[in-house]
Amino acid sequence: MTLEDFLADPGSRFATVAMADTNGLLRGQMVSARSLKGIAQNGMGMAPAQLALDPTDEMLTIPGVNDDSGDFHDDPLQLDPASARSLPWSKPGHDLLVLSNYTGASAAICPRAILKSVLARAADAGFFPKYGMELEYTLFDETPESARAKGYRNLKTATPHASHDLILYQVMQTEWYEALAAICEPLRIDLAKMHEEIGAGFMEACIGAGEGVEPADQMVLLKNFVRALALRQGRSVTFMPRWNEQADSQSIHLHVSLKGDDGRALFHDPAARHGMSATFRQFMGGLQKYLGDMTLIFQPTVNSYRRFAPGTFAPPGLTWGYENRTTCLRVVGHDAGSLRVENRLPGADTNPYLTTAATVAAGVAGILEGLEPDPETIGSGYAQEAPRDFARSMPEAISRLRGSAFAADWLGPRFVEAFTATRECQYDAFRRKVPDVELERFFDLG
Repeated sequence: MTLEDFLADPGSRFATVAMADTNGLLRGQMVSARSLKGIAQNGMGMAPAQLALDPTDEMLTIPGVNDDSGDFHDDPLQLDPASARSLPWSKPGHDLLVLSNYTGASAAICPRAILKSVLARAADAGFFPKYGMELEYTLFDETPESARAKGYRNLKTATPHASHDLILYQVMQTEWYEALAAICEPLRIDLAKMHEEIGAGFMEACIGAGEGVEPADQMVLLKNFVRALALRQGRSVTFMPRWNEQADSQSIHLHVSLKGDDGRALFHDPAARHGMSATFRQFMGGLQKYLGDMTLIFQPTVNSYRRFAPGTFAPPGLTWGYENRTTCLRVVGHDAGSLRVENRLPGADTNPYLTTAATVAAGVAGILEGLEPDPETIGSGYAQEAPRDFARSMPEAISRLRGSAFAADWLGPRFVEAFTATRECQYDAFRRKVPDVELERFFDLG
């Protein structure tokens, strides 16, 4: 369904205009078909304070937006007609969904607008990313209410045991897999693969590679509608990187390659080791140099850093290797059509727009600066000391992003100011909490 077709259909009644906040949650409004005609031309007002909200609408501080100098004004959202698709459960005439992003001053802190800016800058330099993403999540046979009543302990996962690629559990959950595939069709999500992962109820869904903002749009939609599907079934999902002490880490893996102005794949050189061209090596050099200072984008919540507890299958440092899952940056593929890098640093709680923007920016900068990567990791990355590391705590990640001239250059100083302020606000709120485990450990004899 196109925006034009919806507006031309006399049976059209209401459409949903949505934008993604910094957490990757879709926020927006249902508007009448009559109103949509004007919105398509002039945009729709929405308060940029939406970008200061945590997932449960705790208001975090963005300087100039919702602090003592903020006035909670509206700024215009610009509709993207190319993003129009159908909502999976809505009746005809009520089923149009159109994505949007802020324009004007608020574009500087809008995730989708930031990705568009980075992609435009890469294109000006002659580079056109092709990328896809993998999403890990855990499915529970619990409603949000039953999980809350249990204090989020002893929850019933959709499957009882760790079950990596186990066909038995895949067949057992046929209805879930088929329902997920079914909603991806009207949402125009290029669902390429689904499978059981390495924990109880732990699964993965992958979207195919594409260009522009489309793959990131699809991942935002996938995250939101996987959750919606579970809720409609009386179940729930989580994207927390670590939802309990026994669970392994959950992530979003981003696969990236580059094309040139002529459409030629730039990462492949059949005469080079692993087929990696000089351009690919420089892209890798940029990732190793700059990703660490942008850790906060890939690990945006207080829970994110629990993903790196000892014994989890999370990256050991900013290492790279060919077909090596014990490194952070895994080179995958064997020819011009398949050779790419997999960024394994982002947690499942990351914003797909920001993750893509930061990764593309770092890699393209590496090419422009002619950077070389560190030596390849051979064997287990967990048994070796990484020459470079990402931030290991939220305070360190906030400090490194706040002080990054690179992030200010590519993502914008206003974004850096706003994003670090909101994350610092979140961290300070959790510093005031007393976790149950501390009471158990120290109350009697501590």
